[in-house]
Amino acid sequence: MTTDLPVVDPDLVELAASVFADATDDTLWDTLEQTGLARLAVTEEAGGSGGTLLDLAAVLVEAGAAAAWAPLAETDIACRLAAAAGLDVPSGPLTFALDAPLTLDGDTVSGTLPRVPWGRRAAAVVALTGESVVVLDPAAATVVEGTNVAEEPRDTLTWSAAPAAVAAAPEDAATRFALRAALSRSLLLAGAARGALARSVGYAGEREQFGRPIGRFQAVQQQLALAAAEVAAGGAAAESAARVVVRDGIASPTAELAVASAKVRTGQAATEVARIAHQVHGAIGFTREHDLRLTTTRLWAWRDEDGTDGDWAVRIGELTLAAGADGLWPLVTA
Repeated sequence: MTTDLPVVDPDLVELAASVFADATDDTLWDTLEQTGLARLAVTEEAGGSGGTLLDLAAVLVEAGAAAAWAPLAETDIACRLAAAAGLDVPSGPLTFALDAPLTLDGDTVSGTLPRVPWGRRAAAVVALTGESVVVLDPAAATVVEGTNVAEEPRDTLTWSAAPAAVAAAPEDAATRFALRAALSRSLLLAGAARGALARSVGYAGEREQFGRPIGRFQAVQQQLALAAAEVAAGGAAAESAARVVVRDGIASPTAELAVASAKVRTGQAATEVARIAHQVHGAIGFTREHDLRLTTTRLWAWRDEDGTDGDWAVRIGELTLAAGADGLWPLVTA
């Protein structure tokens, strides 16, 4: 790994951790905007803070660990997509839709977008449809509310109205922004896995059985060690992918392989960490009032969003075949 990559400011990580720990769901977005974290890696020209992708990566991990109730990744991608198309970036929390089944007919956009993340709470939806990028107002849509298993909004929005803005899509936008979405989801998964492990270790040190904490039993220790290994592997894959994207650019084959690998690895870690966390907690971990479910339900939901393990595993296979016998080793080791 090269040594000239930007380094994440530890004060930024501390700020993010304190914001996610102290802010409630009702005040979190306002706090994120006040601290500059809401659009951390968006350029200043587009209304952001001008931070790096690695800065954003560190904050997304903290957001995942805290099970933050905010469209942080969605806003970043929506801002980037609008800016890449030369459109003014709307203010407020945003969301996006890729490969959107919408029809542009004169001054009207019509169609239905299923399971839009945070659709009902977004100030605008930035959608990639065909060769165009459109900015849509959720207030002009018919909304059918839905959620994922973590109870985050995943709404169906139907429009037949004029878009707020429209422009030609940048080259290879579908591929590049699908990779950005998968990278962001991988970082969130890495954080949520870390949060579930931390809660499990804490509980194992407090819960007593047969006169001693359950964390002192070898079987429990072994399971927690397995979970820790999964957390480390998933976190390393996600961070490595972010660094490859910074170094080589999101459109490079090395970045595509790194992001696909990170999404598969963090998805696998999500399954194992959630399983072990609930085994350690027993039945109490499934109850609604227990905070373990905030991270484990996100692990279950996020592993299937922005491409499943299977989707990205297929892409890894395609990249491997395309590289050929002579190109595979340089691709993997780059």
